[in-house]
Amino acid sequence: MAAIVDEDDISLPSDDEVEETQETQDEEVVTDLSNTEVVTKYLEASRITNLALESLIPHIVTGAKILDLIRIGEAIINKSLAKIYNKKVGGKVVSKGMAFPVCLSVNEKICNYTPLASEAPEEGLVAGDMVKIDLGCHIDGFISVAAHTVCVADSGASPELPGPSAGTVCAAAHNAMLVAAATIKAGNTNVQVTSALEKVCESYGVKCIANVRMHQMKHFVIDGPKEIALRQPNVDEGEERVETCTFEENEVYCVDVAMSTGEGKGREGTDRTTVYKRNVDQTYKLRMKASHYLLKAVTDNFPTMPFSLRMVEDERQAKMGVKECTDHNLLSAYPVFNERDGVFVAHFKCTVLLMPNGTKKVTGLDLPAYFTTDKTLDEENQKLLDEIREKEEKKRKKAAAKKKKKKAAGK
Repeated sequence: MAAIVDEDDISLPSDDEVEETQETQDEEVVTDLSNTEVVTKYLEASRITNLALESLIPHIVTGAKILDLIRIGEAIINKSLAKIYNKKVGGKVVSKGMAFPVCLSVNEKICNYTPLASEAPEEGLVAGDMVKIDLGCHIDGFISVAAHTVCVADSGASPELPGPSAGTVCAAAHNAMLVAAATIKAGNTNVQVTSALEKVCESYGVKCIANVRMHQMKHFVIDGPKEIALRQPNVDEGEERVETCTFEENEVYCVDVAMSTGEGKGREGTDRTTVYKRNVDQTYKLRMKASHYLLKAVTDNFPTMPFSLRMVEDERQAKMGVKECTDHNLLSAYPVFNERDGVFVAHFKCTVLLMPNGTKKVTGLDLPAYFTTDKTLDEENQKLLDEIREKEEKKRKKAAAKKKKKKAAGK
């Protein structure tokens, strides 16, 4: 089930105001959560992000092909976005689209796997495969992202986990996401979040993936200046330290948790990197025709958000031109990270808004019931989770009562 946001907790404009609000040209537009229109756009993007996850999961069954599933996810997002914000605001069309390409990383693959059409695997998924779904969209540059992990089964059947450790690492990663989301609140620091995650790992006997970072998100910026390490970096092994920062009201964060039953070290494998992002502050006079083609395609279609080379019309030109663009820092790469073969990996991600009355988790689904474990969480984090679930249950009941009342009034 998707994250629940109580409308009473967040002040929203009416539907007419959403479509007809005109931004004054001679005033600076407020792009943080103190602007109710901004909050509305985050919530709408989050609704579509959750819908894409929920709608895609039933298709992830034995025999399904990765590229077909990716295209289904993209179609859901694009069709949903096409239905809203179609009126011009301040004389301009509202920008909207993918904020992160749909990625499906299977088994030891951790993240960022979205193959080119010419290189997609022909074989379908098999029962017991662990699939990590990662996607996101934006409305007017206000970004919502999510990731979720499922186990593949025959259509209509319940999944059979490939081993007890699979349930443990998924429960650990999902609970860690919830703990992190609750700890990211105004006045707290990123050090507190990392400390809480380390306690979760210790309780479940798993490791956070060192390569993964959580990021602040800002207007048209998916990887903002403030970031959070999943674990204390090992500088002796070349891992970079993260600067200490304090969270503030009206900020937005991507809570990104990946864990494994192995060493927690993501390695680049043999899979081609297809996900990139334009470095808007970098320029260079390219020499190759293919590089010019790719950069123009990116500038026209994906000027600020991550994209897949698969989304560029001429795939051959894109493959030829990407090296020169990356060599000169015009594009940043999102490599496909892998753990060792036989290691179980889980990936969960949600978006949180730091509202004046507290942190609101607006994307992310519940942990599938088949991911079970005999491990228990430490007392402090378990208490925090119990409080989170109690609040969620109250909101569910309130939402159900409101829906029932509305239905009765309509008779």
